[in-house]
Amino acid sequence: MKARVKWVENVSFLGETGSGHAVLMDGPPEGGGRNLGPRPMEMLLLGAGGCTAYDVVHILKKGRQAVSDCIVEIEAERAAEDPKVFTKIHFHFAVKGKGLNSLQVERAISLSAEKYCSASIMLGKTAVISHDFEVFEEA
Repeated sequence: MKARVKWVENVSFLGETGSGHAVLMDGPPEGGGRNLGPRPMEMLLLGAGGCTAYDVVHILKKGRQAVSDCIVEIEAERAAEDPKVFTKIHFHFAVKGKGLNSLQVERAISLSAEKYCSASIMLGKTAVISHDFEVFEEA
């Protein structure tokens, strides 16, 4: 896997992925930025959220669960001192579908957290990671 980050101006950087996608990262005005994109640490949270959501949906579909939506809300805390690593991360899953089995949703989240999601497992080396979930019946 490869990636490239190029300085644009001030504290703006263009991240380019090996798969051919790009995202602009920027800082807040008080840090010299223009708030044109997410912060790099926000990108880490988005990556972990995307990784675990992918796993959960994949596992549920493989288990023949009729999942139609999965939203992961993430809250994180960082250390006060440099390096300001994540110290706590909480993932809240809102999973929607027809006749979803709550035990299978819980199992999918656990499998992602403990075995499959390399992003959240890696972040778990510095942060306490927790999860909870809600299941919503599709009308």
